[in-house]
Amino acid sequence: MKLQHPLMLSLLASALAFSTPTFADDAAAASAYVKPHITHDQFGKMNVVVALTNEMVLPMKLRNIANSLKAVDTWGGKLNVKVVMYAKGLAWLKAPTDDQKAQLDNLRSHGVQFMVCNNTLMEQGIDYHSLYGVKESDIVPSGFAEVAFLQARKHYVVDPSM
Repeated sequence: MKLQHPLMLSLLASALAFSTPTFADDAAAASAYVKPHITHDQFGKMNVVVALTNEMVLPMKLRNIANSLKAVDTWGGKLNVKVVMYAKGLAWLKAPTDDQKAQLDNLRSHGVQFMVCNNTLMEQGIDYHSLYGVKESDIVPSGFAEVAFLQARKHYVVDPSM
């Protein structure tokens, strides 16, 4: 396929830029960012659940989680994160690149728990052993129901794509 049209090149460049995570420190170094003097109460302990159902927003949501963990740690708190993956949200677990593996491993090392929907495994015919870093204990009966279950147990549902 030839990409000679400027709009097609622009769309391709945008898609590639979106798929590569950029963290706050990287963005600050590449811009005219001036660090403000921020005053804020300590965050304290927070429990959040993030549903990952779409591979297109997956990089953004994982970047948001990484940035939030750093901010909460800096501002006196503990963020307990559970990521519930279902539908097309399993994309990175199926055949992750080395960079994606590193990002998943980094989040796991900071206590982020990735939960996988059994309904999705059945519907897509996936053996959980083939998913990167997934253990049997990570599997939940229903991803959608798990989000509600955790919310009922005082986990805040956070959806940065809204």
